[in-house]
Amino acid sequence: MIVHSVVALLPILGLIGGGFAMKAKTFLTPEFWPQAEKLCYYILLPALFINGTATTELADLPIGTMAPILAGSVILTAMTLVLVQSRLRFDGPAFTSVVQGSIRFNNYLGLSIAVILYGEQGVALAAITNAILVPLVNVLCTVVFARHGSKPLSAWGTVHSIGTNPLILACAAGIALNLTGVGLPAGIAELVRALGSASLPLGLLCVGAGLQVNSIRRNVHAIAYASAIKFLVLPAIAVAGCLLLGLAGPPAGIVVLFLALPTASSAYVMAKALGGDSSLMASTITLQTITGVFYLPGLLFLITSLTV
Repeated sequence: MIVHSVVALLPILGLIGGGFAMKAKTFLTPEFWPQAEKLCYYILLPALFINGTATTELADLPIGTMAPILAGSVILTAMTLVLVQSRLRFDGPAFTSVVQGSIRFNNYLGLSIAVILYGEQGVALAAITNAILVPLVNVLCTVVFARHGSKPLSAWGTVHSIGTNPLILACAAGIALNLTGVGLPAGIAELVRALGSASLPLGLLCVGAGLQVNSIRRNVHAIAYASAIKFLVLPAIAVAGCLLLGLAGPPAGIVVLFLALPTASSAYVMAKALGGDSSLMASTITLQTITGVFYLPGLLFLITSLTV
């Protein structure tokens, strides 16, 4: 099973490595990567989410069971971090990076693995997971920045950043098209599907290009703390929640997968914009992504064992 998991991950790891090599060798101009990330974030990934939520039978998905496990795990983790913050001895900006490194997740990695594990059903489950987690994680992180970041943040700025998030809007649009019975008309469906299919390879290349290996030099304690929560504590809470509420099969696999993913590169952008420790955040993203190369095969083995 481990060998099968490693083989399944090879295309993902190859794309991440390819992106890193292209950036390092300046195969493409440095200006390409921010534009590619923007294209993925605002167009391609939302298209994938719209297609996944608009064309699946939502009534067949155990959303009512998935939601409390996903939300409860993240809220419990974030609240515990806030309660013990004074004992951790991190300054405010560093603490924001610890929180982001603990509860944010890499969408491109998660969706790619979801497709490998469960095909089209995996895309639909991943889209629902994102509809639950993306607004929640953004709210929690923004509140932490407002309290511990070095830049003031208005209530309107918080609401605006959440309300205009393209992933949230895409999930809402897809669910609305599904529930109203409109769906995706012929022609439009093929266009949306084609755009969505381009999101994962390009997104994974951007993940690799965003790695900053030279940044892993400072505050190893904070990076290790966030990574231990991300890779051990949060997935353990998720597994316990699945067992407690009787969630099994692919839905349980997706829940555990997304709560155990390395943190997202967007965490660096948020840290820089809202007064966090951007250098620490870059180090955390890079180390967690590299660690994921060795961690994810074991995670896939755990997921497949739980969901057989």
